Amino acid sequence: MVSVADLAIPKDGNFVANITHFARALRKAGLPVGPGRVADAIRAVEAAGFTNKPDFYWALHACFVSRPEHRLVFAQIFRLYWRDPQFLEHMMAMLLPAIRGVQEERGANPAERRAAEALLDGAEAEVPEQPEQDGTQIEIDASTTFSASETLRTLDFEQMTTAEMAEAKRMIANISLPVRPLMSRRMRVASRGNLPDWQNTIRRGVRNGGDIRDLARKRRKIRWPNLVALCDISGSMSAYSRAVLHFLHAASNEKGAGWSQVHSFTFGTRLTNITRHLRQRDVDAALQQAGAEAQDWEGGTRIASCLHTFNRDWSRRVLGAGGVVLLITDGLDRDDAGQLGREMERLHLSARKVIWLNPLLRWDGFAPRARGIREMLPHVDSFRAGHNIASLQALAQALARPDDIGEKARLMKMMGGG
Repeated sequence: MVSVADLAIPKDGNFVANITHFARALRKAGLPVGPGRVADAIRAVEAAGFTNKPDFYWALHACFVSRPEHRLVFAQIFRLYWRDPQFLEHMMAMLLPAIRGVQEERGANPAERRAAEALLDGAEAEVPEQPEQDGTQIEIDASTTFSASETLRTLDFEQMTTAEMAEAKRMIANISLPVRPLMSRRMRVASRGNLPDWQNTIRRGVRNGGDIRDLARKRRKIRWPNLVALCDISGSMSAYSRAVLHFLHAASNEKGAGWSQVHSFTFGTRLTNITRHLRQRDVDAALQQAGAEAQDWEGGTRIASCLHTFNRDWSRRVLGAGGVVLLITDGLDRDDAGQLGREMERLHLSARKVIWLNPLLRWDGFAPRARGIREMLPHVDSFRAGHNIASLQALAQALARPDDIGEKARLMKMMGGG
C-alpha cells in the first residue's frame, strides 16, 4: 500500500484539469484509461472530497485501476504527479545513465520506468558532468552480459516501456512464419513425375496409330494453406493483442512466406473481420482502421459466442483448404463453458491444426484452473506462451513440426486427461 500521508495538497483548485492530466499520464504508461473513466474519477472526487488524502488516493485508484499489475504503475505516477519532491528526484536519478558507486541503488522496475517516461513525456534527462579522477580508468567487462535485443526478446509485453515497445514492434515486423506446402489430390503432367499417367499415355498411343512409344507421367499438385488468426482484444489481453496485431500485419504483407492467404479476426464481445485492413502496407494506417472497425476493444470476453459466429459464418470460407488456426487469448471466458467446449471442438474439426497462444503461460506456476481453459485445451493441437517476442518467434517451430504440442501434454496431465 502506498503511503500518502506526506503528500502536499495542491493549492490549485482546478481539479478537473489536474485529474485529466493525471489520467493522460496513466494512459501513456499503459493503463486503459478512457474519457469515461476520467469522468467517473471527477465525479468520485466531487463526492469524496479532498479533506482526507487516503480517500482521494483510493477514489482515483477505484476509477483508474482494473488489473493487479497496474497498481504499482498507478502508485508511482500518483506520488510523482501529486508533488512528492523526494520521489521525483529518485525517479530522475534512475533515468540517468550514471555508474553507481559502492552503495549501489536498486534499478528501476518496469512500472517505475513507465511512470517516469509517462510524466516526463520522453524528455531526455541531462547527465551531470562527472568529476575527473586522478588517472583512474574504469573498465567494464561486458563479455558475459546479454545484448539489449536479447533482453528485449524475453521481456513481457506488459512490462515494456514506451520506447521498448516501439523497438519490439520493429523486431516483430521481421519475424517470418514459413509453412510447408500441402500435397493435393489433384494431379498435373510432369515429365519426371513419380506416377504413371495412363489417360495421357493412351491418348498419345491413339494419335500414333495405337503404338505406345513412351509412358506419360504425372505428380500431385501442391497447395498452400491459409493462416487464420483469432485475436482476443478484451481488457485482460490489451497489452498483448496490440503486439500480436503488429505480428499479424507483418505476416499478412510478407512475400514468399508460402501462405495462400492470411485472415485476421478480433473478438471480445463480438467477432470482427479485420483482414482487409491488415493488408495495407502502412502498419499505422492498418492498425488505425482495424481499431476503428473493432468496437469492443478492452471490453468483456465472450469467447464461446464469438467462436460460434466464426464457425457459422466464416469457417467454411477460410478453412476449407486445410487452414491453420492461430488462437490468441487467455481463455478467461464469461459464456457458458459447455458451449465453449462444443464450439472449440467444431473449430478443431474444421482446421488442419489449431495453435493456442496464451500469455498466462508466462507464469511458472500456471495451472489450467479456469473453466474456460479446461474446456478449450483438449481441442487444440499445440499450446504455447504468447507474451514476448521469443514466444512469437517460436511459432515457426510449432508450424514446421506437425508433432509439436507445446505445453499441452503437461497441462492435460494436470487435468487428469493423460
